[in-house]
Amino acid sequence: MPWPTGHRFTTDLDRLTPEQRHRFRQTVAAFVEDLRTGRFRVGLRVKRVQRAPGIYEFTWSMGTGPAGRATWEYGPERRPGTPHVIWRRIGTHDVLNRP
Repeated sequence: MPWPTGHRFTTDLDRLTPEQRHRFRQTVAAFVEDLRTGRFRVGLRVKRVQRAPGIYEFTWSMGTGPAGRATWEYGPERRPGTPHVIWRRIGTHDVLNRP
């Protein structure tokens, strides 16, 4: 799946297990649906990253082990009226140290 990404996202994604990547892709489907409506469901836990203006995070896994997190930012619209997301980091809570 092609991802509009920042420079670290692809490296982070490659470090995930196949199951983690699968879970992330499933959660992205809900994220995209919510992005289109302009309102994120509570279960995604979307919020701004503290001390990182313009950067947001959401939780893509709350199962066993550390919670999966992804950070992103809005980029310039590529299609009028359609939000554009640039993925920045993916992994555990640690990605919030350098979002």
